[in-house]
Formats: sequence, structure tokens, C-alpha cells
Amino acid sequence: MTRADAPASSRVRAVDDDAPTSSATPTHRRRSKPATIEPDRSSARAPDGWEKTLETIKRWRAEGPPAAVDTMGCEKIASLDGDPVGDDGKYRRYLTLTSAMLSSQTRDEINHAAMMRLRARGCTPERVAAMEEDALDALLNPVGFHRRKAGYLRETAKILLEEYDGDIPRSVEGLCALPGVGPKMAYLVMNVGWKTPTGICVDVHVHRISERLGWVPESVLGKNGSPKKKTPEDTRAALESWLPREEWIEINPLLVGFGQLTCTPLRPKCAECPLAADGSCPSAFKESTGNPKSPKPTKKRVKVEVEE
Repeated sequence: MTRADAPASSRVRAVDDDAPTSSATPTHRRRSKPATIEPDRSSARAPDGWEKTLETIKRWRAEGPPAAVDTMGCEKIASLDGDPVGDDGKYRRYLTLTSAMLSSQTRDEINHAAMMRLRARGCTPERVAAMEEDALDALLNPVGFHRRKAGYLRETAKILLEEYDGDIPRSVEGLCALPGVGPKMAYLVMNVGWKTPTGICVDVHVHRISERLGWVPESVLGKNGSPKKKTPEDTRAALESWLPREEWIEINPLLVGFGQLTCTPLRPKCAECPLAADGSCPSAFKESTGNPKSPKPTKKRVKVEVEE
């Protein structure tokens, strides 16, 4: 008997989206599960002009060059070929979960290359569970924290075989109970693997761009009522409170590609951005270094004459 939707509380697993700073295998220290934040839809108010901004980004992305996420994102590795006969999508879902688990702190190009190596060896729960950890680790290198992720993949493969008949959990709670899987990955896998818009996958690009566009509150309060640093989970809850559900799946690759090509983390290309051109971005040119720099003041040398 399988457990398709095992609750997260049934097992204690490492589920942090950010790769741990330790290279220890997953049988060592575990990080506690981050609490998910429920969106407050009762008092939610969509930001002014968001529809026009979103359409502009969609048009800009459609007419511009492809970004890395468009050809090598987590959801692309599973669409390279069809599902095996009689598989009913199980293989595609496992590829999506595996790619998501490798994606933290790893560029799309590196993640995609590692997934291609795994596919060449047979990327199924049976093959991964039977693989020696050193051999699996060698296939993952240079993925960020590849040694730890190799342990996570083997442990996850065994869980899927024992409890889900080789498939993946069909709920965010079940996915977050797997080792190394956090909310961001779980929502991506639900959206892409199960094709169910369960929540918005917020990574660093979506988090950064949402703040720059003014789509999320400037500050948030912690449980004690004091201001705290805004997290991707805060951004997810804020976006889900007003963004229509039909946009939830597309918003991640849309903004990720926009962030990879135009609204970059450092020195965003505001001079090329249509949102800066039409005045719809409140952060335009505030972080960009595209404008000419004023010359640094030079110290004037004073010649001192000494009387003889």
C-alpha cells in the first residue's frame, strides 16, 4: 500500500530550499523545515498597473532572445522526450523532482548538464537507489553541494519506491517531507510535474523582481510584531494573495528569464528595459550603473616655496 499524500509531520526531513553550508551527508545534521506562510486574500489589493506590467514582460520575453531557463530550466529536462509506454507520466514527474532538488544554488546550465548525465545512466528511482553514492556524486559534480544532494537523491529514491510505488507525492506536504525539498521546490514540482497550480515558485529572481516592481509590501512583520527581513516565502504569500491563479505556473519562468537577461541582480539593464522606458518600474535606474559616472574629484597639489 502506497502513501500518495503522506503528511509532512510523518517524517522529519531536511527541506530547506537553500543548500546547506556543510558538505556532510544527509544522515548527519538536518535543518528544520521552514514554516509556510498562508496568503491573506481577505484584505489583498493588487498593485496598480500590474496587468500592463505583466503583459509588457510577456511581450519582451516573447520577442527577445531565449534565456537559460527557457531551454535548460527544471521543467525542460522532462520534456525532451515522451513518457515510457504505460508510465502515465511517472518518469517525467521523477525527472522534474530530481532536477528541482539539484537546482538550489546551481545555474540552469550546470543543472541541465548534470541531469543529462543522470539520464544517460538511467534516471529512475530504481537506478538511483541502487547507485553507489560516490558514483552518483561524480555525476552531479559541479552542481552546488553535489555530495549532500547525492545523498538526498538516494534517500528520496528509496522513499519513493517504498511508499509511493516509484511515483512522487501528490501534495506540497508530501513533497516537503522528502529530504532536501522545501516549499519553493515543492510548488515547482506540483506546477510542472502534476500540472496543478498549487502555489507560486519564488526563487531569487522572482523575489528580487517582485520587490523592484513594487508587487510586494516594502516591509513585513514577524510573529512578535517587529519588522523582519522579507523572505521568498513572504513574497510568495503576497503574490498569491492577488495574482490570478492562471498566472501561477507561468510567472516563475517568465520572471526568471527576465532576471537572467534584463533585470539582473547586479547592474540591471534599465537602459534596455521596456518597463523603464514606459515608466512602470518604480526602481528603474536606482541600481543601474548605465549612466555615466561623474569623475572623481582630484586633489590639488599645492607647491610650497621655502624662503632662503
